[in-house]
Amino acid sequence: MADRNIVLHVDDVHKSFGGLRALSDVNLEVESGKVHAIIGPNGAGKSTLLNVCIGRLKPTHGKVVFDGQTLTSHAPHEINQMGVSRVFQTPEIFPDLTLIENVMIPAFARRDGAFKLNAIRALAGEREVREEAEFILKDIGLSARRHHEAGSLSRGDKRRLELAMCLIQKPKLLLLDEPTAGMARHDTNRTIELLQRIKARGMTKVIIEHDMHVVFSLADRISVLAQGRIIAEGSPDEVRGNPKVKEAYLGEAEA
Repeated sequence: MADRNIVLHVDDVHKSFGGLRALSDVNLEVESGKVHAIIGPNGAGKSTLLNVCIGRLKPTHGKVVFDGQTLTSHAPHEINQMGVSRVFQTPEIFPDLTLIENVMIPAFARRDGAFKLNAIRALAGEREVREEAEFILKDIGLSARRHHEAGSLSRGDKRRLELAMCLIQKPKLLLLDEPTAGMARHDTNRTIELLQRIKARGMTKVIIEHDMHVVFSLADRISVLAQGRIIAEGSPDEVRGNPKVKEAYLGEAEA
């Protein structure tokens, strides 16, 4: 790609499910080291777009290019190996394992190309991975509970644990699908503070979020999806003042 600062390029992506067109003519460029938010009303196609980016869905037309490599021909685990991690709407953790084990598993998965649950406790003696996992848990404020089972956590803490599971993989690109969904305001503010610290370290992120306080606290650039199409894109100030956006989304959110 000509612009070396663009780490993710969505090129004319369409996605249909039978007769239903979920995405149409979607073009998107995400700059390295920036936070790019994707907003829009329910059913706009936001999660579908992220699923196309990580290989869970194949586009009907178009392609996704990450770091110079076309992703649309690769399986999700291969895309993860390339340096793309995702935090899902519903936390995907191992509830019967401890927090420290949850964070260590993806480190071995990234190294070995597969999750090895049966071997995790034997592998847990590997000092380097354990020390890194403990550092990340301390960074996100869960160190004191590192030996507790993950299933005992609150929803907000489960989301932060899943974020830690992504961070230990050292992704080049982190995709976050509604990272504060269902959180109380206190947990939301803690998550914003954590994501702001990660942002300061220069990690590239794409975030889907309905909470405009979260979006405007984090985003460098915003794309607005409505009915499967991008109807506006720009800086937070540009998007906030766009009449199309107010009509399609922000006006509804403020009503």
